[in-house]
Amino acid sequence: MASPWAQNPAGAPRPLAQALVSLAETPDDMPDIGDRLDGLAHLAADRIDAVDYAAIAARPDDGCCAVATDSRLVDAVEDAVPHVGGDAPSPTGRPTTTITWPRFRETAAGMGMSIVSVPVFTGGGTAVATLDLYGRDPAAMAPMTAGLCVAYDPELSWPDRESLRPLDEGGEELVAGFAEALAVRATIQLALDMITLGARVDGAGAYLSLRLHAADNRVSLLEAASTLITRNLGPR
Repeated sequence: MASPWAQNPAGAPRPLAQALVSLAETPDDMPDIGDRLDGLAHLAADRIDAVDYAAIAARPDDGCCAVATDSRLVDAVEDAVPHVGGDAPSPTGRPTTTITWPRFRETAAGMGMSIVSVPVFTGGGTAVATLDLYGRDPAAMAPMTAGLCVAYDPELSWPDRESLRPLDEGGEELVAGFAEALAVRATIQLALDMITLGARVDGAGAYLSLRLHAADNRVSLLEAASTLITRNLGPR
């Protein structure tokens, strides 16, 4: 059965999907990745109806995450976190509605939240962060989990429509963006494998070669990878 998120209305804005895809083709050393990850959390919180709060946790996980929310979450978390020595912990404020909060995952679980986790990749192919999505309604979160699993493994079958609620538009955008990001990652990884075999270098050397080629030609890693693949697999 075809997945219900495969079709995108013509011309519909897809900033959440684009953010995931753009990160997947961004070099690992770009200085704005942290800000873009925070922006991704904001987009998820704003665009997915089932999601009450979205958080970015860096990898490796140090127990802190950047939480995108409004002032209501700050009040709820302050009430939920136990006071130590009579003093409540204070979040570190960030611009707009992003706060850094230690052990937020455990706090959210204590608040009865369901969680859906999405790995976020950059151009080197490594998951640099996890986008954690929190919602109060497990039934509303379940179709996102199913959709992300199918995106990760297309051989999985989509559950019967009767057993799950339909994805909201933001959920469809998330799943579609994750699927596209995985496709970008696969293309870049194929190019890196070709460089590794052809130039007899390790993975780090292959990535550096592709990174420099993209920079020299002022193209993205994806464009550089696609050109390399076409050149190697095209007619001789």
